Amino acid sequence: MSAAQVHPTAVVDDGAVLEDGVRVWHFVHVCAGARIGAGSVLGQGVFVAPDVRIGAGCKLQNNVSVYAGVTLEDEVFVGPSAVFTNVTNPRAHVDRRHAFRPTLVKRRATLGANCTVVCGVTLGEGAFVAAGAVVTADVPPRVLVQGSPARPVGHRCDCGEGLGAIPTDDGGERACDACGARYAPRADGGLDLIPSSA
Repeated sequence: MSAAQVHPTAVVDDGAVLEDGVRVWHFVHVCAGARIGAGSVLGQGVFVAPDVRIGAGCKLQNNVSVYAGVTLEDEVFVGPSAVFTNVTNPRAHVDRRHAFRPTLVKRRATLGANCTVVCGVTLGEGAFVAAGAVVTADVPPRVLVQGSPARPVGHRCDCGEGLGAIPTDDGGERACDACGARYAPRADGGLDLIPSSA
């Protein structure tokens, strides 16, 4: 993999780590202490706060700010102008740095354009947040949420294709018509990938 590529208009502070193959586009600011995993792409106008961890193979579209307390695992997609927060009761005149609440976005999750993720939640592996949704609670693995506040409406395969509505019973095993991946239901409404026997 090639060395990181940084656009001349971007600012990468001393002490930030860009692993191999990272691409940093126009007007991005990556603060000291941040670490961007191999092959990740930061679109125009992205801000990455100090000490934030972004995994390998992530794609952050234009105008996304990843504030202190937010962690993105590998292969996370963040759509244009998606919003993260890190304090539940901000006031301009009150310092709340001691009250930052962590947000964890697990591997292969997708956050749609203009969605908002309120701090203190975990988005499970392969979770899918619809454009414009407001996430105020944890999202189980491979669950599709939409609306404000965001509510579960279906499941998504790791390939991104729909797996249908949330079943009213235990649902049994689910399978993707597009790629053949198979999933087992979880007690929290999410799905776990069933490893291929091949």
